[in-house]
Amino acid sequence: MSGASVLRVPRPTRFLTAVSVVGLLVLASGPVGVADAAPSRAPAPDQSARPSPTVHGSDGRRGPVLQDFSEGRLRVSGARTGEVGWEVAPGLSYAQWTQLEQQGPVRVFVLTAQLDEPGLVLDHVGGPAVPTRAPLSRWVSGERAVAAVNADFFDIHDTGAPLGVGADRQRRLLHAPVSGWNTTFLIDSAGRPRVQLDRLVATVVRRGRPVVRVSNLNSPTVAHNGVGLYTSAWGRLTGRRVVEGARRVRQVVVRGGVVRANRIRLSRGTPVRGELLVGRGDGARALRALRVGQRVRVRRSLSVPARVAVGGSVQLLRNGAVTTRDNRELHPRTAVGIDRDGRRLHLVVADGRSSSSRGLTLVQLAGLLDSLGDEDALNLDGGGSSTMIARDPVGSVAVRNSPSDGHERPVPNGLGFRYVPPSTP
Repeated sequence: MSGASVLRVPRPTRFLTAVSVVGLLVLASGPVGVADAAPSRAPAPDQSARPSPTVHGSDGRRGPVLQDFSEGRLRVSGARTGEVGWEVAPGLSYAQWTQLEQQGPVRVFVLTAQLDEPGLVLDHVGGPAVPTRAPLSRWVSGERAVAAVNADFFDIHDTGAPLGVGADRQRRLLHAPVSGWNTTFLIDSAGRPRVQLDRLVATVVRRGRPVVRVSNLNSPTVAHNGVGLYTSAWGRLTGRRVVEGARRVRQVVVRGGVVRANRIRLSRGTPVRGELLVGRGDGARALRALRVGQRVRVRRSLSVPARVAVGGSVQLLRNGAVTTRDNRELHPRTAVGIDRDGRRLHLVVADGRSSSSRGLTLVQLAGLLDSLGDEDALNLDGGGSSTMIARDPVGSVAVRNSPSDGHERPVPNGLGFRYVPPSTP
């Protein structure tokens, strides 16, 4: 292969109209069995490793800990108070209530979508460039936008870019790793919602033969010994920030199917034109084989083709069974759940980090989604990122929960609904 070192890629192993008050207990002045922990800075993301089940939010803060956190216990009690709801759009309803749990009250917000409703469209929402961050409400604009929640975990301390897979209905594969953050919520090519591993499949091809494998597409960090691909969707180049700590690096520019440049200095501050390959370690060595003037093609796709995709951390439910064992830390939460039999989707936010809403553990979050009738579910970015936006009965689109930062946190993407009335014959 012309001396190129080809990378070895590991295989990834109801609508509610009534107000319901449940007077089951009187809460004490403080939460029961909870110990508060000090915040801690999240470690820099490592795209070459699977995310830990203890990754709760991009901010890396530690949460209050339940004293009795034994596995399989302390799922949601089901006791609700102050339940209200309304129709957001045909096929989409909103509800909120306070869940009464051992740790104290937890405010819960739920969007329920009937995915086969004509005119109701779910899509990936975000900014003009993959790393661009802004309040979710900025990504939910226009008269057809009706609701949204935040989505992927992201590189909060540096580039701001999402860590997992991202694709939208404009048939754009926006970002993805080969390994690391591959647990994904997606709408597949047949229109079915799924939670499963999805990964980047990308190679540089010369004369019909693959010569270099690509480990990341528009990721905040290039995998160790990997090759990252950056496109115009990334925006402006960030230099060595995507290969922090690497001693050997190389950059190759491909434009119009031709290698235009190959050098050891990484560009910074200029927009990506064409396709830019960034190698580190063995990946940099592999890129040396691409000579200026050679004709090449960079092929990229997902292992599971998707109309819409966003990344998350841990799968909470699989075929109706709870698949997380993390029942320790309480945090604000965002999740997506799928009721396959009813073709329903639930987007859920639970507030936390306050006396009025203590947050949920991952096991409790899984129990909540199970109580809604979901069979598969994925944990999305939590902490200060957790945000729900929904249109009210008078047409006002606004944030419905109380983000724990005291305001909307700038995020790179979300899952958003828009409603386009079907045309009448």
